[in-house]
Amino acid sequence: MGYLGLTAQEAEERLKKYGYNELEVKKKITWFNILVRQFVSNFLVWVLIVAMAISAYIGEMLNFWMILFLIIFVIMMGFVQEYKAEKAMESLKKFIQYKTQVIRDGWACEIFSKEVVPGDILVLKMGDKIPADAKIITTSGEFKVDESILTGESNVVKKSKEDLIFAGTQVVHGACKSTVINTGMKTELGKIAEMVEKEEEKTPLQIKIHNLGKTLSFVALLACILIFSFGIFMGAPIYSMLMVALALAVAAVPEGLPLALTLTLSLGMHNMAKHNAVVRKMLAVETLGSVTVICTDKTGTLTKNEMTVEKIYVNGEFYDIGTIDSESKEYILKEGKKIEPDEEKNLILLLKAVSLCNNAQITSPISPETIETDMLGDPTEVALAVVGTKIGLWKHNLDAEYLKIHEIPFTSKRKLMTTVHRINDNESIVFTKGAPEVILNTCKFIEKNNEIEEIDGSTIEEILMTNSDLAGSSYRVIGVAYKKISNYDIDNLNDNIIEKDLTFLGLIGMIDPPKKGVYEAVKSCKKAGIEIIMITGDGEETAKAIGEKIGIYTKDEDENKINDSDIVKNIIKKGTIVGTELDSLSEDEFDIIVDAVSIYARVVPEQKLKIVKSLKKKGHIVAMTGDGVNDAPALKIADIGIAMGKKGTDVAKESSDMILQDDNFATIVEAIKIGRNIYENIEKFTCYLVSHNFMQVILIAIGIFIFGFDYLPLLPLHILFINAVGEELPAISLGMSPVRKEIMDKPPRKTQNILNKMNLYLVSSLAIFMTVVVFGVFIFSNPLENIEYARTMAFSVVVGMIIFNTFNFISLDKSIFKIDYPLNKMLIIAISFIAIITIGILNISYLKEIFKFASLNLKDWIICIIASFSTVIFMEFIKIHNKFKNSNK
Repeated sequence: MGYLGLTAQEAEERLKKYGYNELEVKKKITWFNILVRQFVSNFLVWVLIVAMAISAYIGEMLNFWMILFLIIFVIMMGFVQEYKAEKAMESLKKFIQYKTQVIRDGWACEIFSKEVVPGDILVLKMGDKIPADAKIITTSGEFKVDESILTGESNVVKKSKEDLIFAGTQVVHGACKSTVINTGMKTELGKIAEMVEKEEEKTPLQIKIHNLGKTLSFVALLACILIFSFGIFMGAPIYSMLMVALALAVAAVPEGLPLALTLTLSLGMHNMAKHNAVVRKMLAVETLGSVTVICTDKTGTLTKNEMTVEKIYVNGEFYDIGTIDSESKEYILKEGKKIEPDEEKNLILLLKAVSLCNNAQITSPISPETIETDMLGDPTEVALAVVGTKIGLWKHNLDAEYLKIHEIPFTSKRKLMTTVHRINDNESIVFTKGAPEVILNTCKFIEKNNEIEEIDGSTIEEILMTNSDLAGSSYRVIGVAYKKISNYDIDNLNDNIIEKDLTFLGLIGMIDPPKKGVYEAVKSCKKAGIEIIMITGDGEETAKAIGEKIGIYTKDEDENKINDSDIVKNIIKKGTIVGTELDSLSEDEFDIIVDAVSIYARVVPEQKLKIVKSLKKKGHIVAMTGDGVNDAPALKIADIGIAMGKKGTDVAKESSDMILQDDNFATIVEAIKIGRNIYENIEKFTCYLVSHNFMQVILIAIGIFIFGFDYLPLLPLHILFINAVGEELPAISLGMSPVRKEIMDKPPRKTQNILNKMNLYLVSSLAIFMTVVVFGVFIFSNPLENIEYARTMAFSVVVGMIIFNTFNFISLDKSIFKIDYPLNKMLIIAISFIAIITIGILNISYLKEIFKFASLNLKDWIICIIASFSTVIFMEFIKIHNKFKNSNK
């Protein structure tokens, strides 16, 4: 029967009507969006804008221009880094345009997949990616499709006439013609893509920085209003009060915070990219460091998404094919030792059988290194073809040696496949593979130790028991048999006779195996206090088998600690749950078991959302990894979604916060290290900056109340220099601190403000101590007699404290004398630059005049250095106090 398909004109009209066959990106981020975000999300910038306006009003133009420059610099740095990140993601999203064969005007032709329209007739063959939802018209041979990208299950699905096939899935066996019924966003793939179109949720770091910005802005505003009102009430001149308000506003705001944060996150992004983790959103970099639970799909994420033979049963003995703990994956092992092929004739015959009774195709010149990627076909048949290569049995050589002359195809009803191959002019050989119980029904004999004997009931029972044990361990088991026939009898044999009186060879057990490095990655995560939860569409037993191999699956035998229903106790005790059980639980019951279960099996996308939401409700910071379309909704709602770069769909990538370019679960561990380090660095420079700014606010306030409005210890210009130059570079250098060795030895940080109780105690204590020291030096310098000299002394002490505190804040808990962190070259450069430029300002006449400084002698310098160094002693005391306090909790 011939098919004309659409005409060129009809296709063009439908393309205009339905649009391109591609998924829509509804929310495209532009450069303008990124620029606006720098203003909207940053309270500190707005406080600086107010300070700039005050400077202009009172005629302090030097202050005005310095503040303006600082605002522009901070905004542009944030803009440039985020814009670069978005551009990098756009480059990542570009992929090769796939082509599809369709029938138009009665002729088969190739077009770009995005040009497929409803009504097109698709011509699909093994290996093709299905471009749109379609209904099958005809099939050739057994037509099978890999739908794991939609369902999450690694099993292929057989399709027949009138069945539907879906966009994004792949043909693994046979061929078909089908009529397109839906394209683009109307496909099943598109419907799932629509599920993830929602407002972006803020990351934990966004919330913390947002709250901190609001707090600091509120402090600045409140201090300005109170002191300004007090000054007016006391009759102070308006000019003096505006100067005071300006000084307080500038002192209260750590101008270096936005830039230090931007650069720290940017550096984190680059470091992650070097380790094959591409971050789509800058503020998501830190989130990994706070993750308490990783929800991961099994197929294609923890496992290879390809069947692999692991067990062979021949002559009553087992052979292993490089299990997860084996260092010799390239060999077939017997009792842990490499076999000698010449001594294993029955094994060799079985491996020849499964390679020859096999329709997997070689798509390019083959070599031991490329065998797995150069085979095309049903994953089961590819796995069977590959296993022979472990001892040098290459399918293309066997096909040439044993010419196939007949085939009885596999059907789901027969559960068998048989091929006949010519050995020589007189003899041929029959190979059959299929379901073990069906294979045994065709066998009259069994080959043991190179001798053929009749198979008896006890032997059949033993084989069936072995099959049951393998299946119970989640292996897909294939039985293999053969017999030799005379070439003279072939023409007289029908299919029923060919598949009769066979000789049983053995069993093959295969599984979708874990990826390399996953076991170690899971172990590292558990050491770091991060729970791993497997969420999969596969069956419970299959998931448990993989979970045990990689260290995820554990049972909680102590059911008495859960005071709840029997069903909850049972689920927690076995450590797994299937989708149907999940639906039977009430919301309260589910909240109890959600993080006590390590494996969720037979789960649909809507249930993945339920799991992630419940985990977040219990206070977890949730990461979700995945590659299929079915993972996209959960990737979107998780605190951080992690998509696979190679096998991941466009929908999954678009929904994610981070993409693993190497599809390696182990890469997550490295990303977590970097994420944790980023958080620690942010915590360090935030405490560093806030402590200094608190000190400046208290210093100005005390100076006003003791000496009045005309004797400020520091002028706005001094504070601007301290904040913009003196504090900015050390803060940035602290943000670039390298990863320490023990970063993964602690549990994840709880969701809390960066200025938690311990840090707030450190910051406030240090701020008060520094204020006392600086103000003491200020009073000692007699400001009423020589205000410029007193301000110069106060300024010098503050800058000295900046230098010493940079070393103090390398660690918030370790002594400065016991720090064994890797050398931070940026920190040395920063404090050296500050020391040089400060000496220049204090000694160059032109600069001294601008800053209104006096000259200092050797005695003055000694006083300033001793006063500055006192912060080191005080900080050591604070660290000891915090350590002692935490140890007694």
